[in-house]
Amino acid sequence: MKIAFVGLGAMGGPMAAALVNAGHEVAGFDLSEDSLARLETAGGSRAPSVSAACNGADALVLMVVNAMQAQSVLVDGGGLDALPEGALVLSSVTMPPEEAVRIGADVTKSGRHFLDAPVSGGAVGAQNAALTFMASGSDAAFAAARPLMEAMGQHVFECGDAPGAGSTMKMVHQLAAGCNLAVAAEVMSFGTHLGLDPQRVLDVLNVSAGGSWMIGNRGPRMMTEGQEATSAVDIFVKDLGIVLDSARQNRFPVPVSAAALQVFLGTSGAGFGSLDDSQATRFYEAMGGKRVRRES
Repeated sequence: MKIAFVGLGAMGGPMAAALVNAGHEVAGFDLSEDSLARLETAGGSRAPSVSAACNGADALVLMVVNAMQAQSVLVDGGGLDALPEGALVLSSVTMPPEEAVRIGADVTKSGRHFLDAPVSGGAVGAQNAALTFMASGSDAAFAAARPLMEAMGQHVFECGDAPGAGSTMKMVHQLAAGCNLAVAAEVMSFGTHLGLDPQRVLDVLNVSAGGSWMIGNRGPRMMTEGQEATSAVDIFVKDLGIVLDSARQNRFPVPVSAAALQVFLGTSGAGFGSLDDSQATRFYEAMGGKRVRRES
């Protein structure tokens, strides 16, 4: 298939490379020169614009930050108009479910197919073509997208027959991920504050009932400066904000999520929003706690 890919960051770049490795012809667009160069090294090609990438493509994969950027790619960037009628828009963007419904309706109205298919697995999952897709859309959209999702991921979950359900599943997933990460930051920081070696805290948690995937994955990075962000602190400011907005609209209490959001807001407000999300520990350090980070 001829694939247009927009959003070649820490996850999008490896996802595009996985499509190349599966034998697809991939033309990518990103504002980062380094990202475009990495795509070329992987065997893809760079496009000078969104519309150039989409011109004649069988599918457009969106891996941008939010609904506003997705809308910009499709409308302002001319992506939707450049796609042939009957082409697929595979959106792996984390966005509020109502935005996925709105964008999906616009794409479908234009005569193209839309699959609402956000992902989980982070940069490591993308590099290993082992992502989890949480997807919803029409049978035709699934049929067109499945070979692409299987090339980039290890698990594909069908969550519904219309856009919105995939984004709802991702929102619920991010509730779990964000709260687990906030707990990981707190336990590593509290243990360090009480005089424990953070590595020893991590060692014990990783083989005990108090451990979690987030502690095991992010714990080692909490002891670094977190300059190479695979998922930035500000991503959870956005994603837990989506959770809180939905909870308010649906009159459903999410007190744990609300508390977790404060950790990421505090970290971002202290100037660390662009760092790796493991650096949520900086929130506690800024309040007078001891450093979890190792001295460089």
